[in-house]
Amino acid sequence: LSVRTDLAQTHTWIGIDCLLHGVNMKNSPTCLPPQILSERPPRSAWTKRHQRDARSRAALFTGLWIVCAALSAAPPLTVQIAFIGPPASDAHAGADQGIREANAQGKFLGLSYTLVDVPDVSAALAAQVSAIVVADTARDLPALAVQATGTPVLNVSAEDDRLRAHCINNLFHTIPSQTMRADALKQWQQKQAHSHAQARAWHNSAELYAGAQLNKRYAEQSGRAMNDQAWAAWAAVKLLADTIARLHSSERAGLLTALHHELAFDGQKGVDMDFRDNGQLRQPLLLIEDNKIVGEAPVRGIVANGDLDSLGATSCPK
Repeated sequence: LSVRTDLAQTHTWIGIDCLLHGVNMKNSPTCLPPQILSERPPRSAWTKRHQRDARSRAALFTGLWIVCAALSAAPPLTVQIAFIGPPASDAHAGADQGIREANAQGKFLGLSYTLVDVPDVSAALAAQVSAIVVADTARDLPALAVQATGTPVLNVSAEDDRLRAHCINNLFHTIPSQTMRADALKQWQQKQAHSHAQARAWHNSAELYAGAQLNKRYAEQSGRAMNDQAWAAWAAVKLLADTIARLHSSERAGLLTALHHELAFDGQKGVDMDFRDNGQLRQPLLLIEDNKIVGEAPVRGIVANGDLDSLGATSCPK
């Protein structure tokens, strides 16, 4: 985000990247003190409107500079996220991509992220991780989550709806459920009766909403195409990192609360996504036929207002 200002009849772009350079303010040409930002040419060259606009800009930039100063004063924070699952899996590669992107942002905010491969919850808790990403469908996820009570556990591979029905407070799911996929196909078949599509969380040909850039970064780093499990693991790490960066804290209780009540995650899908009461991430699904994207669910013309809750169970069983 940048703000355009007009000083001395020139156009100067002052980027709000000072928010990202907060820990290195002295090295950031755009993170300037308010007295510099409020300088203006002689009064005779200005109209009243110019003066009023200048005061407004000075107030805005003063506020931004204060935010920069606050970021620069914040102590460095090291965050560990555990991964349980096969190290050579697509999910692991997706989590790695999420860590790389989190660190690219975090270096400007005094944040450092590490993905820690662990065999089980006991090892994860011993490592004092902030969250656990699980990509092992053979695991008893409800029991795992209960053992890790108080620590966010993110399922990135198991699609069984029964896992969502447990409604365990610290268990979240970024991979779509089986019912979400089935509902997406039902909607699509109402519009395209003879289509034999598949409902997917992601596809390596996605281009909208910076999807092409995500696919390119992932392919360059992993040597493979991004699929559902890779996207789900990337999304899990990315939404954790985004939340920690906003809170500037990796304290688990605060992180749990924020994931439940304060999440607004785009995930390169072009819509704010958050978690349902049953822990499932609300999200649109791509409809794939002959390895090409042919549509998206919720399906326009079938579901009003693109309602994400038309896909899958939306609440906990009573």
